[in-house]
Amino acid sequence: MALEATHKRLHVHIRWLIRRDLPEVLAIERASFEFPWSEREFTQCLSRPNCVGMVAQYEEQIVGYMIYELGKSKIHLLNLAVAPSLRRRGIGSQMVAKLISKLNPERRNKISLEVRETNLPAQLFFRANGFRAVSILHNFYEDSPEDAYLMQFVLGPERTPEGFLPINRIARYTNQQGTF
Repeated sequence: MALEATHKRLHVHIRWLIRRDLPEVLAIERASFEFPWSEREFTQCLSRPNCVGMVAQYEEQIVGYMIYELGKSKIHLLNLAVAPSLRRRGIGSQMVAKLISKLNPERRNKISLEVRETNLPAQLFFRANGFRAVSILHNFYEDSPEDAYLMQFVLGPERTPEGFLPINRIARYTNQQGTF
């Protein structure tokens, strides 16, 4: 069953990317980017021990994906896309929230990514999700002379909106009760 675009928010299940998801991921990639990653680039990246892929699934269909790299003190978001016909339905924001939930003030407290200077929709999307441009990376891309904006989300005392910090049962209890 093909999904039709509607204006209502879609609630998706976000799970690990597995090999059989790759054809759907590649289709979204090709439909989303002027310079898409190849299947080989996906498999090379995902074969590294610190590289993680996740997909957003609605019913039985892959509707988005993200690829990120775990560093010692940060998460580097390498790729994120949502099926073009389903954008602006909250899918991308749910994936970013999932990534933010993996941050920890004592360990990885930052997410970084690069966005093409001409990709205004992506810049606005990440800004709306709490990211800020922190620098310009001149001639960043191999496939064009285009610059990129380095954008970051940094977890800290000023960045604790509901849903952004990982919450476990104990933390939820202490937040409701004050202390034990």
